[in-house]
Amino acid sequence: MKRPSPLFRAFRHSVLMGGALIFLAPFLWMVLTSFKPADEIFSRELTLLPTHWAALENYTAALTKVPLLRYLGNGILVCAGILLLQILIALPAAYAFAKIDFRGKTVAWRLVLLALMIPHQATAIPMYVMLHHLDLLNTLAALIVPFTISAFGIFLMRQFFRTVPDDLVHAARMDGMGELELVWRVMLPTAVPALFAFSIFSVVWHWNDYFWPLLVIASPDLATPPLGTILFRNEEAGTNYGPLMAGTVLITAPLVLMFVFAQKRFVEGVTLTSVKG
Repeated sequence: MKRPSPLFRAFRHSVLMGGALIFLAPFLWMVLTSFKPADEIFSRELTLLPTHWAALENYTAALTKVPLLRYLGNGILVCAGILLLQILIALPAAYAFAKIDFRGKTVAWRLVLLALMIPHQATAIPMYVMLHHLDLLNTLAALIVPFTISAFGIFLMRQFFRTVPDDLVHAARMDGMGELELVWRVMLPTAVPALFAFSIFSVVWHWNDYFWPLLVIASPDLATPPLGTILFRNEEAGTNYGPLMAGTVLITAPLVLMFVFAQKRFVEGVTLTSVKG
C-alpha cells in the first residue's frame, strides 16, 4: 500500500484531535468548574482556570454534604451484581447459540436480536408493576433483577464463541466434559477479552443509569451515584454547582480509571467479536 502523504496525515490527525477536543470539552469544563468558587462559576467573563481556587472546599462539600461514598458503594454493589448475573446467564446462552444445534434455535436467536432493538424505557412500566407485585420496589434487588438477562451480552459472546475452533469443543467432549463444564472450563478462559469488553459496556451503562433508579428507589440510602447528584440541589438557595461538579468528577473517575487500565483488553475483545458473523 502507498503510504499517505504528510499533508494528508497532518489533516487526518487534525480532524481526530478536533473531534477529541469536542468530546472532551464538557469533561474538561466539569473538572475546571469543580475548582472554582460560586462567584466565578456565574461570572459573565469566560475563564478556564479559576482566579481563586476552591477545590478543597468543593470536594469537601461533595463528600460531606451528601453521603457520596455510600452512593458510590451502592453503585459498585449494583453494577457488580448485575454484571455477575449477566455473565452467568449470557455465557451458557451464547455457547448454545454458537456451538449447539437445537430445535427452535433460529427463532430464539431472532428473539435475542429483537430484544436488542427494544429500549429499556419501553418495558419500564410493566417491569415497575411486576416489581410492585413482588414487593421489591425501593430495594437493591429492584436495581439488579431487571437487568440479569442481557441480550447484548448474549449477542457479543456468541459472536466471540463462533471464532473458537470447533475442534477444541469436540476434543473437550471426547474427554468427557458435559456442556456446562465445557462452558466454564474451556470457553470461559478463551473469552476473557470479550468479557472485558462486555464488562465495560455493562458497568458504564448501569453506573450512569439515572432513569431506572429514579423510578424504583425512594430511599436516599439506596441511591446510586447519578441519583445522588440531585441531592446537591437546594430548594431555597438553588443548585450549588461547585460541589455538584466535584461530586460528578468523583463519580466519573472510577469509569475513566477502569477504561484506562482495561483499554487494551477492551479493544482486543471488540475486535475479536467482529471477526466472524
